[in-house]
Amino acid sequence: MKPALSLLSSLALLHSSFAADWPQFRGPNASAVSTEATAPGPKVAIDWKVELPGRGLSSPIVVGDKVFVTCSSGPDQANLHVFCFSAADGKKLWERVMKATGRTMAHNKTSVAAPTPCSDGERVFALYSSNDLFAFDLAGNLLWLRGLTFDYANASNSLGMSSSPVVVGDTLVVQAENDSESIAVGIDVATGKNRWKKERPKAANWTSAVVFKGAVALQSSKGLTGVNPRTGEIEWDYTDGAATIPSSAVTENAIYVPSNGVTALTPEKGAVSQLWRASGLKPGTGSPLVLGDSLFVLNGAGVLVKASLANGDEAWKLRLKGPMSGSPVAAGQYIYIASERGDFQVVDTTAKEGEVIHSVELKETVLCTPAISNGAVYVRSDKTLWKLK
Repeated sequence: MKPALSLLSSLALLHSSFAADWPQFRGPNASAVSTEATAPGPKVAIDWKVELPGRGLSSPIVVGDKVFVTCSSGPDQANLHVFCFSAADGKKLWERVMKATGRTMAHNKTSVAAPTPCSDGERVFALYSSNDLFAFDLAGNLLWLRGLTFDYANASNSLGMSSSPVVVGDTLVVQAENDSESIAVGIDVATGKNRWKKERPKAANWTSAVVFKGAVALQSSKGLTGVNPRTGEIEWDYTDGAATIPSSAVTENAIYVPSNGVTALTPEKGAVSQLWRASGLKPGTGSPLVLGDSLFVLNGAGVLVKASLANGDEAWKLRLKGPMSGSPVAAGQYIYIASERGDFQVVDTTAKEGEVIHSVELKETVLCTPAISNGAVYVRSDKTLWKLK
């Protein structure tokens, strides 16, 4: 093969591999939208399923041909598991079990394995509500660990933590926001050591960060703050309040924040401009997502609302089988969401009033946000991890 053709072939393979990954909570850039050209299904069915030994709200993540998922087991959920499965057939490739060093208290509906792990393509970072943080390579070798409770003794709350970490370049950003010792930390992915630590608003917070034009946007009850992931320096600050459960949605040009309904912002260094505000759009526990020229919001009543990305005006409402705890995700023209009762639903967003065109009964309680990779959807419960294709 000629050198130029070889290079093009390598680049194509690299792009294909990257596009198939779902490396963190709500996937690429936490957008909840797959970057793949082909969407799963829509008439997906169970391709394989595997048993899990403990509880977990965390989403699966997918890196190449591997699926990673966390859970917690034992009477006090002090056994912290990281699993790696083959995406092809669900075969267990490795499992690691660690002991919690921090507090394992949590509301009955949540669990110690609530935060979703993330990956930079070389490592997997697993965070738990106990503020235990582990870094593994893709083969399962432990690279480093942190018991953040040893460093920040009061960084916890009685309901449990659930903010998922995000990795930007060579920095892992971890939030431990609560009523007492509320912090966000930037950690060197290679060593596990702090690059920076910031005090955050003292209020319980279960949202996860998103990345906008290189800045990590940290959401709290006070609003949304953009920080430099390498230094922790504040680049912009929106201070008109925000939700503490559903997280923001991002595009290349704007952030759509669960704030006073939904507020569309265009942050720049040192300033934040408001594009519009739609007070009638009220996300429940699930985070909004942007698909094409539309914003989709799942409210607390299990109604999916389609709105204009230009001004927030509503186009249609579609009642789903609820209740819902996880966030919707999307690929192509389809939105995928599982109810707490285990009804996995596929919504065709191009239908005139939106339409549930397919459903799969998983017959277990599902609280997680699905993951999409290589034409398949991954969903987990406390007992099971499914691949739907």
